[in-house]
Amino acid sequence: MKKVAIIGAGAAGSIAAYFAAKSGADVTMYEKNNIIGRKLRITGKGRCNITNASDLEDIISNIYRNGNFMYSALYSFSNDNLMDLFKEYGLKLKIERGNRVFPESDKALDVVLTIEKMLKDAGVKIEFNKKVESIIIEDERIKGIKLGDGKKIFADSVVIATGGVSYPLTGSSGDGYKMAGKAGHNITRLKPALAGLETVQLPRKEMIGLNLRNIGISLYENNKKIYEDFGELEFRNYGIDGPTIKSASCYVEDTQKNTYYIVLDLKAALSEEKLDLRIQRDFKKYMNKNFENALNDLLPKSMIDFVISLSEIDRYKAVHQITKKERRKLLESIKKIRFDIKKIRPIEEAIVTSGGVEVKEINPATMESKKIEGLYFAGEIVDIDAYTGGYNLQAAFSMGYLAGISSSK
Repeated sequence: MKKVAIIGAGAAGSIAAYFAAKSGADVTMYEKNNIIGRKLRITGKGRCNITNASDLEDIISNIYRNGNFMYSALYSFSNDNLMDLFKEYGLKLKIERGNRVFPESDKALDVVLTIEKMLKDAGVKIEFNKKVESIIIEDERIKGIKLGDGKKIFADSVVIATGGVSYPLTGSSGDGYKMAGKAGHNITRLKPALAGLETVQLPRKEMIGLNLRNIGISLYENNKKIYEDFGELEFRNYGIDGPTIKSASCYVEDTQKNTYYIVLDLKAALSEEKLDLRIQRDFKKYMNKNFENALNDLLPKSMIDFVISLSEIDRYKAVHQITKKERRKLLESIKKIRFDIKKIRPIEEAIVTSGGVEVKEINPATMESKKIEGLYFAGEIVDIDAYTGGYNLQAAFSMGYLAGISSSK
């Protein structure tokens, strides 16, 4: 029986362990935390967006960094395969807007408990509070692992699934990158991905915490539009955040060399013509009121003062006295709100780490290292990045599947 050591008990490591054990291997997971899936427990604001129900080509197109590397993994273990597996172990799922898949209970913990059930069923052994210090290599062949206490453990195969460096409190401290580097692998530049953006123009105090839906965003680099999206946004004390902003952050590179700004459209579902007609209807309704009291039907209460200041229209001006030119300025203050970007939030707050083990050094059909026989990689440690929507977790599960079945052979 082949002996497989899995380093890391997150999404990728757990699935790798399950399938390696189901394929007949003697599998032990080594986890430096005292529980499995610590990051899984908090992902998706505690709801865990496990995958996306779109077709595989759509999923690959949403893996914006090295998506082509994922063809074998995704077609070997698809989103449908993943959902069927979870359902087999009793986890009820639901599909929400954007084909995002969540547990029906809205509890990430239920996903972790299901994975625990799977691991127990497969006979996977788990060693908690065990930090792996290094991997043991002889003649370009894996021989095992060395724990932090100096103990050496023999293994025919080793899967490194230690995650990235985001959310360090969950145990993601970059250990796997060091092991991969010592094994001769190149690690591409690590930076935050799917993070909030710090802006020059800070939201007003009353706007902080406000969540908006159906917002249009456009990201500009040196005055050229490079990305646009539609969806949810949140104002924070440092700037802007939320799903659309996290996805946009993936395109923000060097803020020292380049100028970046975001333009928000609060009424993206309406053309300028339709919005103007809407404003005229509201102005007719409130024609005898002051300007500041004519926007309640159009905007969230906490944004009214902000938009008034952008429009530069006297808040006490009677609505029937507002000119066509002023009305145009109001329209632009709703559909063209500019936030200049200072920088991306720290990597510790990012959902995922951009960068990792260079994909050209990994066999995409097996996840085995092309440099060290018997060494496998899965999950965030690999240089794969995707937008929000369940794509990153699906990539981790699919890589874990290939690493699991391949390491057991």
